[in-house]
Amino acid sequence: MSEDNPLDAGDPFGFATRGIRSGVHRTNEKEHSEALFPTSSFVFDSAEEAAGRFAGELPGNIYSRFTNPTVRAFEERLASLEGGERGVAFASGMGAITATFLGLLNAGDHVVASNSLFGSTTGLLNNIFSRFGVDTAFVDPGDPEAWSAAATERTRLFFLETPSNPGMAVADIAELAERAHACGAWLVVDNCFCTPALQRPLALGADLVVHSATKYLDGQGRCVGGAVVGPEAIAGDKVFPILRSAGITMSPFNAWVFLKGLETLSLRMERHCDNAERVADFLAGRLGTERVRFPGLASHPGHDLARRQQDRFGGILAFDLPGGREQAFRFINALRIPSITANLGDAKTTVTHPASTTHARVSEAERAAGGITEGLIRISVGLEDVEDLVADLEQALEVING
Repeated sequence: MSEDNPLDAGDPFGFATRGIRSGVHRTNEKEHSEALFPTSSFVFDSAEEAAGRFAGELPGNIYSRFTNPTVRAFEERLASLEGGERGVAFASGMGAITATFLGLLNAGDHVVASNSLFGSTTGLLNNIFSRFGVDTAFVDPGDPEAWSAAATERTRLFFLETPSNPGMAVADIAELAERAHACGAWLVVDNCFCTPALQRPLALGADLVVHSATKYLDGQGRCVGGAVVGPEAIAGDKVFPILRSAGITMSPFNAWVFLKGLETLSLRMERHCDNAERVADFLAGRLGTERVRFPGLASHPGHDLARRQQDRFGGILAFDLPGGREQAFRFINALRIPSITANLGDAKTTVTHPASTTHARVSEAERAAGGITEGLIRISVGLEDVEDLVADLEQALEVING
């Protein structure tokens, strides 16, 4: 396969250009759109070449569980956008997080994590890694002192989402990076809500970034995938070996879809942000700012921090209804446009009730610590005409208040 990449890693191209042009490796057919390689294995020219590749002495493809040209193109493009040396793709976002924990932690290690995480991440730490002697302390993501206070001599990892899912808490990445490194730990940031279009944790001191590519990186709810990005010494030397042995493999087709998604990421995120700001302003006017959780509102406790470390405020918001689960369900059922689904980052607006869906398997105490009330509703604002979304929200509010 001939190398025909028009971008060099050191060239100062802009974000949108890299989202379209990086990771391009054309074959001898000179295709314009990236090639799709739906093959399980690759042929060697000789037994000696096969031995050299398996030994790591020669570059090239071996087996699609851990080397595939289409998957590699996605890894390279995402790494370029995040500002990392190495990307490693996985079958899902949780696969990426699992591989990160497996690559960085040993039995007896300790983790400090945000108490406002995606429910499956909390469950992974509490219910699975705890069985192998890995203990986790959950702390307020917005209280840096709490992170340092929770650290022990066994702490090897700080893990957070910012903004968090679904509480929309904002954590100071740069400060937590300093605190993690001071106690000999890595900082890993789930950048799913912002994507590199809005926030680049590696530039702020984080050691690794993880993604559910299923969300905004795809952008249309078509495929499931995940990724880890960081320096070669961590992403390549510690996380990639888990992929190679455990086989949490992204399919070439899904990688090809994600490549296409990255081409429009910059444009889509601008529209998501525009629409979310308009929806948040409307809800704040109807419900009161204290009930709407969106970093773009000046009333949000993380507003100033989000302005400093993010380019925009994102497309996700949450709000509390005073009538608890019953009123939340009535509101969701009254909506006409949003899809009732736990996925997010889609061109279509989606709505969910976290306490009964994404966080139903975590304890009531853990939900309370993360600010997940029975009346909390999360909306991933899509790309529809925003006035249609606002009108739909207004009529749903009239239904529950009528």
